Amino acid sequence: MTTLSQETAARPTARGAEIRRHELAAFLRSRRERIKPEQVGLPRGARRRTPGLRREEVAQLSAVGVTWYTWLEQARDIQVSVQVLDALARTLRLDAGERAHLFQLAGATDPSPAASCPSVTPALREMLRRLDPIPACIQNSRYDILAYNRTYGRLLGDLDAIPPEDRNCILLVYTSEEWQSAVVHLEQTQRLMAARLRASLAGHLGEPAWKMLLGRLEEAPAFRENWERYEVVAGRTRTKEFLNPHVGRLSLEHTDLWLGPEAGARMVTYTPRDDETRERLERLYDLARAD
Repeated sequence: MTTLSQETAARPTARGAEIRRHELAAFLRSRRERIKPEQVGLPRGARRRTPGLRREEVAQLSAVGVTWYTWLEQARDIQVSVQVLDALARTLRLDAGERAHLFQLAGATDPSPAASCPSVTPALREMLRRLDPIPACIQNSRYDILAYNRTYGRLLGDLDAIPPEDRNCILLVYTSEEWQSAVVHLEQTQRLMAARLRASLAGHLGEPAWKMLLGRLEEAPAFRENWERYEVVAGRTRTKEFLNPHVGRLSLEHTDLWLGPEAGARMVTYTPRDDETRERLERLYDLARAD
């Protein structure tokens, strides 16, 4: 039986949730209206009255039901998954601050590594910096790139230009034309990375960050094809070949330095296999410093 004091205590909480829902609705409308149709590859049309995107367009681009998205803008009392919030943040082109605001209003925790990287200490960042011109980064078991040095940032393109929530090796190798053109053995690499991801997934079934990543990857036909093979590979090839747009072909030796048994994070380094690659890495580092 609910007492009067319990009912009184619940009222501020319910009122706060209602206020957040209305703030979320207003925020979504404002972000939707600022996106021009041309920015997302849609025709403006002569009859468009909406200053930005229509609700149904946001829903379609985010792979969310139109009714569900409409309810969000109507401040309905519904539960929103982190996958939906992530898709909306990308469709509405939210920056880091806006993305954090979106998740806060929805009462959800952003599982993206861009939100927090507690495993990357100042000492590790200093190690990365000292390794230049050897490309090096810190990744977790999902292939999220948590930190990197200057040479790695230019190894397969311009990593600085990629939003932090999109800095994921397997996501980029399946969806980024820049990364795909830089990987010499692309199809083999894509298939192996899908198999390794499946091996890592076994210990993280149902976790929001993993579900969010898989949802994005499944939009790529090549990933769906490889994922349906149900291949599992625990090991990893040591020799990597990349075709850098600035310095040419690079032959590298891949090494993983594990940072702890529980964190699942590792420092990934690429050392040159020949003098020509060594010289080209030095040139790439000089270019990165100049930028």
